[in-house]
Amino acid sequence: MLDLKYVLNNLDEVKSKLASRGGGVSLDGLEALNEERKDLQKEFDELRSQQNQKSKEIGVLKKEGKDASSVIEEMHSVAARVKELGPKQTEIEGKISSILLTVPNLPHESVPAGEDESANKLVSEWGTKREFSFKPKEHFELGENLGMLDFERAAKLTGARFALYRGGLAKLERALINFMLEEQTNKGYEEVMPPYMVNAQTLTGTGQLPKFEEDLFKTDMGYYLIPTAEVPVTNIFNGETVDEKKLPFKFCAYTPCFRSEAGSHGKDTKGLIRQHQFNKVELVKITSPETSHAELESLTKDAESILEKLELPYRRMLLCSGDMGFGAVKTFDLEVWLPGQNSYREISSCSNCEDFQARRMKTRFKGSDGKMHFVHTLNGSGLAVGRTLIAVLENYQNEDGSIGIPKVLQEFMGCEKLSAKS
Repeated sequence: MLDLKYVLNNLDEVKSKLASRGGGVSLDGLEALNEERKDLQKEFDELRSQQNQKSKEIGVLKKEGKDASSVIEEMHSVAARVKELGPKQTEIEGKISSILLTVPNLPHESVPAGEDESANKLVSEWGTKREFSFKPKEHFELGENLGMLDFERAAKLTGARFALYRGGLAKLERALINFMLEEQTNKGYEEVMPPYMVNAQTLTGTGQLPKFEEDLFKTDMGYYLIPTAEVPVTNIFNGETVDEKKLPFKFCAYTPCFRSEAGSHGKDTKGLIRQHQFNKVELVKITSPETSHAELESLTKDAESILEKLELPYRRMLLCSGDMGFGAVKTFDLEVWLPGQNSYREISSCSNCEDFQARRMKTRFKGSDGKMHFVHTLNGSGLAVGRTLIAVLENYQNEDGSIGIPKVLQEFMGCEKLSAKS
């Protein structure tokens, strides 16, 4: 959530930055509501001052044995008006909050302006794309030919956009999860295992609610299935004041993720690219404002290290203003090379949200200046496990349909390749 005072004091700048994100957000009415809020507050303060003054006056009259009934009657009318103002103030503040909850974060000055992914900026590339002596297949064909990836039976069990892993492929997914967690905990991340369902307050804290409710799965008990571990992990200190000396907090978590994929009909209908349920290892940092952009760089490198140890070619992209997520001020996307698709595909988004989520969560720290400050929050996939599996299948495929196992996973897997016989 943006700071109301900052928005009102820099309205033209805020509107310009929001326009660079593609528009669709209106601040109309915010100024008028704020003026109404200030008028109500001014009247409330004046009436409270009158109440204090009249209370003293009544005390003096009674002490002198004089009639205070007229003053007491006047007090009743003042008290009645004070009582009326309370709900009106609450209503106005609710309307202001409702507007701010739908406003995305403002792009950092280093973010290129642009409407969509065509304006994203290439930052770096890593790895050498493998040259095949045959036409490489896509992951879903490879998995089905191995008898280890079954979409038909998954659809029977649940419906479209679910997958059933079998045998060696199920083990490979588990190996990837374990490998990612071990790598990140060795770098100082604390592993957590959060709930896979959360309440509305938690989703509001990280920005999924109220704007993106249609993307979520909701139970009849009022809980939501998490779309990413970012949601529960970032909210660990929701409503709390943390110790500045303990910053930064670094967390990693494996969870399944659940997304309705609203609005994505017809996109990536084949395979594992866009599923309703998928596995992910998430990285979350809670930092001081001064260090958050340096921490974004290190978090992104931590995610990159997984791709490098798996020897998967990838590139880093700096997202433009119109392609960033709702809560981010700056985002690096890591895109892995998929030879079966002959294209790069996103496998991780690493974002700095600065104090946007912290304001919604009311997570603060007391600084050395004695004042309260909001923390900064960061998150990134380290990595999306299903998409990493896709990349392994396509980059390590052999002409006979078998799949080589990356060296760092061979000890866990107990083999050097997957084949239909394994």
